[in-house]
This record gives sequence, C-alpha cells and structure tokens, in this order.
Amino acid sequence: MEGLRETAPLPAQRGTNQAGMRAHNERLVLSLVRRHGSLAKSEIARMTGLSAQTVSVIMRHLEADHLLRRGEPQRGRVGQPLVPLSLDPEGAFFIGAKIGRRSLDVVLVDFAGGLRHRASVRYPYPMPDNVLALIREQVAACAAELGPLAARIAGLGLAMPFGLWEWSDEIQAPPGHLAAWRTRDLRAELDAVLPYPVYMQNDATAACGAELAFSDNAGLQDFLYFYIGTFIGGGLVLSGALFAGRTGNAAALGSMPVPDGHGGSVQLIDVASLVVLERRLRAAGLPASTIYDPGADWTTLGAHLDDWLAEAGLGIAQAIAAGSAIIDFEAVVIDGPFPEDVRTRLLHAVKAGLGRLDLSGIEPPEIRGGGIGPLARALGGASLPLFDRYLVDPHVVASPGRSLPTD
Repeated sequence: MEGLRETAPLPAQRGTNQAGMRAHNERLVLSLVRRHGSLAKSEIARMTGLSAQTVSVIMRHLEADHLLRRGEPQRGRVGQPLVPLSLDPEGAFFIGAKIGRRSLDVVLVDFAGGLRHRASVRYPYPMPDNVLALIREQVAACAAELGPLAARIAGLGLAMPFGLWEWSDEIQAPPGHLAAWRTRDLRAELDAVLPYPVYMQNDATAACGAELAFSDNAGLQDFLYFYIGTFIGGGLVLSGALFAGRTGNAAALGSMPVPDGHGGSVQLIDVASLVVLERRLRAAGLPASTIYDPGADWTTLGAHLDDWLAEAGLGIAQAIAAGSAIIDFEAVVIDGPFPEDVRTRLLHAVKAGLGRLDLSGIEPPEIRGGGIGPLARALGGASLPLFDRYLVDPHVVASPGRSLPTD
C-alpha cells in the first residue's frame, strides 16, 4: 500500500466564513484533498463555497503545519497557473494495533496512507501483560523508524474484540486465563505513558474504518461491511461516515440470527467464521494453521473449504437480505485475511446465496471485495486518530480519553 488511493469526490459540503470555524474548515480542506489526491485553491473555493481569501489563509496554515505541500504549477491555461496542493506524507503519523485472539499486528501509517512499519506477533492466546509489553515494544520501534519525525505521531488506535474473555473455549485458552481482561484497560494504561492520545474500537468496526479511509471502496456512501477472521464481525457506513452506534458495537453482524437449515436458527458467527472451518479440519485430522496464513495455499483444503464457502456464503447472504430490508445499502463489502482466490470464491458463494432467497421488495446491493485484507483491523486502529484529528465528521469514532463499553 503506497498511499491513500484517489477516490470518488466527497458529497457537497459547505465551509463557513465565520470566525472561530477554522478548525472545521481545515478538516474539510484536508478531507477534500485526501479524496482527490491534489487540489488547487480555486477548486477548493468552488467545492466549499469559502471565499478565496479564506481558502488562502487555510492553505497557508496547513502548509505551515506540514500537512499540505505545493506541487508544480500547472501551466497552459488562461490566467494564473494552478498550483495543486497535496497531502504531505510526513505531516502526521498514526499507529494502529490489532489485538487479536491469536496474534498482534502493529502498523505505522503516514499522513498520505503510506505503510511505514508493520509487525506481527503470534501467541497461543492473548494475555494483558504480554500484549501491553508487545505494543510498547512496537510503538518504540515505530518511533525509532521515524527518528525526529516521531514528534508528529498523532495517536495510537487499538482494535480488539469486545468481551475478549468470553472466547476462552473457542481459542482453547486454559480456563480462567483470559479473565484478567475484565478488569484491565489497556487504552488507559497506554494513554498514561504515551505522549499522544490512545483510542480504542471494536476490531471489526475498526476494519470498516480502514475500508472507508484507505481503500478503493472509500467513495461509497452507504455500505455494510463484513470482516471474516477467526470470528466474523461487521461495520456500518452511513452517509460516508463510520457509524459505531450507542455502545460502539453497531453492525454486530456475527450475532445476527440466520436459519440453520433444520427449522431453527443460529448466529452468523457459528456459520461464517474461520474457526468453523478450523474445527472441521482438526476433526478430520488435518492441520488448520493454513487458514490463518494469508500466503498459504488453500487449495489443499478440498471439500472442507468447498462446504464452508457454500454455508458461509448462504449465511452472509441471509444477513445481507435482513440488513437491506432496513437500510437501502448501495453495496456490501466483504474482506478477510484469506488469499485473493478464496475471497473471490466467497463473493461468488454470497451472490449464489442471494439468488436462492426471496428478495421481493428489496433492491439487492452490489457485492464487493474489500480493499485491505489481512491488515484491515490494524489499519483500522490507525484510522481512529486520523478521523478524530484531521478529517471532517469525526464524531462516529471512539474518542480519546475513554474506552468504549465492552460488556
């Protein structure tokens, strides 16, 4: 990932020329430049309705803060040459950490979306003290990578499953070992020792934030997002903004009931999670580590993978139908830490599943593959300070100085 991809324009948004609103206007300018790749002063004035003088003041201020940089003048037009401004990659940096049930992923992202550092550490199950030590070690590595520019780190975002202690059986942790997560607040502990704010968000919601901030799908305004890891989870984007909900757990798609094929129902998490495939592989005496290695060859999984894809595809299709009856999504985005060919097959299975359902009265959304993959949750963590400190409409992400409820 070399940088934020150029995406569709932001919907029309207006700036304000009133005094005291400079911060909002700066966010709006940065959001527009991020979406378009580069913009000249006259283009920003046209898009926002701000006066040319106001835009000039904002651009000079953002240049002084090293958030924007000037490009070469574009000549060949009538009048003064246009001078495009683009994001300065070294204007700010963001660290994201995904605290998973089986591994920790840490990334360092620059202001233009360039990936400057990544690290992954596997463990049999997460313990708070160990995870805290690993994060601090990787944060120090990120600072060392940047040298003097480490002063421009704008925040650390943590992406982790809520209620982590509830998954002991599923990840085969010894009884009681995960109970310490009930009383530990890693966000607060890290916030107390780091010189920048620390954020926390549900891992699947954070992954949806990464899709919104960093991928080719960022131009979508209303979409439902599925991330299929050890357990399936989801996120929700409405009117171009990540919607986390009252408790930060909106679009808890893994909890959605779907038919079990026998007249009853089960939760989607029990149908479309990778742990379901893992259990079947282990029961057949086959190694299951392959499915947690995105670079592995999954073709050796044969009929076990075929059956899981068919069942997961139908379950996700049923969840899409239920969600689309409430909100008229333009698209559904599906991602996960699996090889490209497996993701393609899953998308086909979902479309086939939708074809089996009665969708009368529902306009089926477009089904798309995610643009991030295995690093979605860690990059989602990095997106939290980006949204909160620099982009327009940041109210939907976790705020610094508090953790979202986990119970």
